[in-house]
Amino acid sequence: MNSYELAVLYHPSLEVDLSKAEDRVVKILTDNGGKVVATDNWGKRKLAYPIKKNEHAIYVFYTVELPGNSVAKVESTLNITDEVIRFLITKPDLKAIAKAEAAKALKAEHAAKRGETTEEESEEE
Repeated sequence: MNSYELAVLYHPSLEVDLSKAEDRVVKILTDNGGKVVATDNWGKRKLAYPIKKNEHAIYVFYTVELPGNSVAKVESTLNITDEVIRFLITKPDLKAIAKAEAAKALKAEHAAKRGETTEEESEEE
């Protein structure tokens, strides 16, 4: 099982009842041997350019574990799904993610050290 990120832009009229459309996408993934690990709903956003005469879309991001041979099947099914305006399946760059997390931890460590030295200096005065 490989890890993938799936970005789905849903039709803006589904804002009221998005759960049915999300369930349909999750069913497509699970029917092809996948497993949804995490879901991140960004809500309704303005698009950079109109897609199928829509100015807005509902952005939902999924982290999915999926067999490599099922990706093409999922893409072909999402292409004909009415609720989905656009989608993108990518394989995350694990090295870049690890590097970014290490840099974030290092930055937090430096900030903590700066905070400690300023507290020590203020106690001495």
